[in-house]
Amino acid sequence: MPHRKALAARQESPAIIYRSIRTTSLDAESPAFHSVAMAQCEMRWFSQTLQMRVQTTVLIPDDFPPPYSTLYLLHGLSDDHLTWIRMTRLESYASAFPLLIVMPMGFRGFYTDNDAGPAYAQYIGQELVTKIERTFPARPDRISRGLGGNSMGGYGALRIALGFPDRFASAHSHSGALMGGSRNAPASRLGEEGVRIFGNSPIGAAHDLLHLAENAKAAGRLCHLRLDCGVDDFLFADNQEFHARLAAMNVAHDYLENPGNHDWGYWDQQIRPALKFHTQVLAPPG
Repeated sequence: MPHRKALAARQESPAIIYRSIRTTSLDAESPAFHSVAMAQCEMRWFSQTLQMRVQTTVLIPDDFPPPYSTLYLLHGLSDDHLTWIRMTRLESYASAFPLLIVMPMGFRGFYTDNDAGPAYAQYIGQELVTKIERTFPARPDRISRGLGGNSMGGYGALRIALGFPDRFASAHSHSGALMGGSRNAPASRLGEEGVRIFGNSPIGAAHDLLHLAENAKAAGRLCHLRLDCGVDDFLFADNQEFHARLAAMNVAHDYLENPGNHDWGYWDQQIRPALKFHTQVLAPPG
């Protein structure tokens, strides 16, 4: 019970933190790698929301007792459900944490319910969660669910966590395209694809992360947020703006600037502290 009380207290009043980290390598944080002790499951299932078969990769801890809290880890625009496994040492890092890690196929829809296309937010935020909790030893409550991702997946993690504030307790973004739904005329970067996803006027709609954060805060259901970006990333200015806008709204979040670019070297470095962040927020195993 003391742990539950501590979690409840943290949930009510997370701090706004701004840090600029100047590490020069992954080893500067922790030189040790953990032996891999996780089962890997490849799911192929039919999504009623998308009306098609989809694929999902799941990492299951071997060294911790079930049931587990779950991290839904989302990929970027040009990637798929296997890219986090292929391009980083995620499995080695994750074996030290008591988290079920779920990596779904996210397509190119920014994990939001597209204006002229599939309802990707419903697919991840509702349908996938139900599927995972029926299939694996996952805890079925808010304090046991987190989201994270890189680039498009960083936007998606916040879109789903803030859009379903009663379902998720934590979310992180690496190099997220966080302002994509908070500006009108989003076709400037994505062309007609952007219009199909966000429409022409997404400000104030469900695509707008700032709008969703404001609503979640007003409802007293704001999740814990961790944002980071490399200082050489083409989305660095967007991340700075998003951080400043959240701070102006008194929306609690952690924001970190690090050396790095928009690439897998940077995301490999940042996923380990993100796993630690979720473990500190979410319910323990067993």
